[in-house]
Amino acid sequence: MQNSLFNVEMMADPTPAEHLPAADLDTLRLRAGMLKQVREFFDERGFLEVETPLLSADVVVDRHLDPLPVTLPADVRQPDVGRPMWLQTSPEFAMKRLLAAGAGAIFQVTKAFRAGETGRLHNPEFTLVEWYRAGDGYPQGMQLLSDLCATLLGRGPANLLSYAEAFSTYAGVDPHMADVEELFAAARINDVVTPLDFSANDRDAWLDLLLTDLVEPHLGRSQPTILYDYPASQAALARVRDADPPVAERFELYVDGIELANGYHELTDAEELRRRNRAANAARAADGKPPLPEDSRLLEAMQSGLPAAVGVALGFDRVVMLAAGARSIAEVMAFPIDRA
Repeated sequence: MQNSLFNVEMMADPTPAEHLPAADLDTLRLRAGMLKQVREFFDERGFLEVETPLLSADVVVDRHLDPLPVTLPADVRQPDVGRPMWLQTSPEFAMKRLLAAGAGAIFQVTKAFRAGETGRLHNPEFTLVEWYRAGDGYPQGMQLLSDLCATLLGRGPANLLSYAEAFSTYAGVDPHMADVEELFAAARINDVVTPLDFSANDRDAWLDLLLTDLVEPHLGRSQPTILYDYPASQAALARVRDADPPVAERFELYVDGIELANGYHELTDAEELRRRNRAANAARAADGKPPLPEDSRLLEAMQSGLPAAVGVALGFDRVVMLAAGARSIAEVMAFPIDRA
């Protein structure tokens, strides 16, 4: 994508001033058009567009997601003294509270924030498209995601590939049954390099490493791929299906080896969420991270009744990056973090 005004300035100065946008105007027009497509897609299917707080006392408790803490001062002369709050990693909690209040099908285009995430595919502030539809089951949730991907990228429907099939094909191991020693052997055979801070006794860490190095690069190459049926230990806020072995009803969308979306057949059991929150905080402590608040208004809403639903979060910047043929999401943002 080219824009003469921006490009003339950039050619004149090989190190462009930080006041200039990172994305050119044609890319920003493409982005705006894709946002319009998103809204038309959900409007045609009867979804209500909603807005929920970016700043909240509640936050998703996850081992790997780190929200940005904010102090809301009662006295602006003491900016460091006040109510602790969080910039959201996802609008998930608030949107589920709307589901519990009777909203049937909702979507949102919003900013989300995650600390410690900067790189080719990450920016601390980014755009999420997130949606929930009460009554949807696991297959309906994956189909809706496939349909949206086809609308935005024009690469046809997604093929479905189970987590177990993907690991068997690309890593030569059963991810549901293999122990740590077998996962280590698979990494060694395939010359996978372990990070310096790697926890060798953490089974999920091994699975994530093999997924990143051996599996993901193959996904979504000829057509979009939806990876589904994750290990029960990686359920996050998804239901766990009583299979042999049990699996989490969680799915992720990949295109050209890049993860674009994460979806759940949503957990509705408040007590199970309390247990998972405690476990996530224990894992965060083991990683040297501060705990996150385990009580939330979502738990109260779940106790009053959260309907069965499927929810999905789509990384919109990554979708635009693929549509634009860009190498990084910074190229499709007006002002990424280094220019913010």
